[in-house]
Amino acid sequence: MTIFIDEILVAVGVLLLIAIVASKASGRLGLPSLLLFLIVGILAGSEGIGRIEFADVGIAQALGVVALAFILFSGGLDTSWRSVRPVLWPALSLSTVAVLFTAVSLGLVASWWLGLPLLDGLLLGAIVSSTDAAAVFSVMRSQGIGLKEHVRRLLELESGSNDPMAIFLTVGIIGLILRPEATILSLIPMFVIQMVVGAAIGVGTGWLMVWVINRINLAYDGLYSVLSLAIVMLVYGLAAVTGGNGFLAVYLAGLVMGNQDFIHKRSIRRFHDGLAWLMQIAMFITLGLLVFPSQLEPVIWSGLALALVLILIARPLGVFLALIPFGMPAREKGIISWVGLRGAVPIILATYPLVMGVPNADALFHLVFFIVLTSVILQGPLIPVMARWLGADEPLAVASPRYPLEFEQTADLDSNLVEVPVPADSPAVGKTIVELHLPEAALVVLISRADKFIVPRGSTLVHEGDRLLVLANEESLKEVRETLANPV
Repeated sequence: MTIFIDEILVAVGVLLLIAIVASKASGRLGLPSLLLFLIVGILAGSEGIGRIEFADVGIAQALGVVALAFILFSGGLDTSWRSVRPVLWPALSLSTVAVLFTAVSLGLVASWWLGLPLLDGLLLGAIVSSTDAAAVFSVMRSQGIGLKEHVRRLLELESGSNDPMAIFLTVGIIGLILRPEATILSLIPMFVIQMVVGAAIGVGTGWLMVWVINRINLAYDGLYSVLSLAIVMLVYGLAAVTGGNGFLAVYLAGLVMGNQDFIHKRSIRRFHDGLAWLMQIAMFITLGLLVFPSQLEPVIWSGLALALVLILIARPLGVFLALIPFGMPAREKGIISWVGLRGAVPIILATYPLVMGVPNADALFHLVFFIVLTSVILQGPLIPVMARWLGADEPLAVASPRYPLEFEQTADLDSNLVEVPVPADSPAVGKTIVELHLPEAALVVLISRADKFIVPRGSTLVHEGDRLLVLANEESLKEVRETLANPV
């Protein structure tokens, strides 16, 4: 038994190392990391060079659910409410209306094209109806191109909130297939209960956990990350067992916590960022192990046709209909439609019919896998081209430097460490720190200039392009920004 465990550890370690190296290569290839992670899993599988025998769908689904919960929590933790609030209603419309219309339109085409029963076609549409913005942004970063700020924020919020709708549709349609006596109207109260309960538990637990973390006073700093780990599991489980949507709950809990001040916030965010990457790698490799390349051949042409319908018809139809009330330009709707890459969620959802005993679930799984693969391969490399063509691109913002110091927020400290850039035509340029007459409660801790860091004194001159690292409370920080701002 010891030898067997040792072999497993070696195999897992090798696969993780290969996946990390693959993520480095993905930027140069202009492809999302998830695609390379999947390929690593396929190559390691029973029909690949690794010859790893793995066909336990239940374990794969359980791992996918756990991984997705942590990924969504991390996404919520890193989302600034101030930046996404202006796009809240369009994002919610995309997360619900667009997902619904995408699922229905693709489902109707799939039912007609493949000769499937209507519910089977709708099940396929529901499974592939959600998007993965992480794949989009990784491609954009690798090409050195960004999207307009409000479009990027809209996509960011949509991707974090549209998974619950896709999961609800998938589970609901599976229930209709397995229980012929049920009607589609029965899904309406189920939807309301899941979303309301999930949202209430997520928001309430998020506020509660901020209060707990700030007052529990643990003896060891490392335990705060463990506490946050327990929070994610508790929030998802509590929502699921009470009839709510666990994925919506963990995302909202992360969103609430990420926009509040609590001790060890920086270290907890880093912990969950690393954990989210580990979950992605493990999830994609595991799902890749489930795929048998020999079973992809029969679905190539039908999968390619449905992927094109999804990319060119179903997704744009859903987006344009969902955004009608908000008066967005057609070009912006176009880029939002195009960047709707499929990601991990459709492949995880494709395991649900396998676990729940839906007829022809194995063929459906490989069809979904091929659609996701096609979406990533066709759409991913063309995102920069489409962004330029539609006029939705803009240069990536200059990344903030990594400062050689750490700052941890505490419950009794009302100040925060914030980077404040100095614009080119700022009235502060050419003046010394003391001449700026900054508030007494604001302290310039460090200045980033070109590739150097400067510890400032009162006589230090402010240069164009400087980045000031300022320790201040909200009121003082506002005065600092006004002092450094462009003259009106």
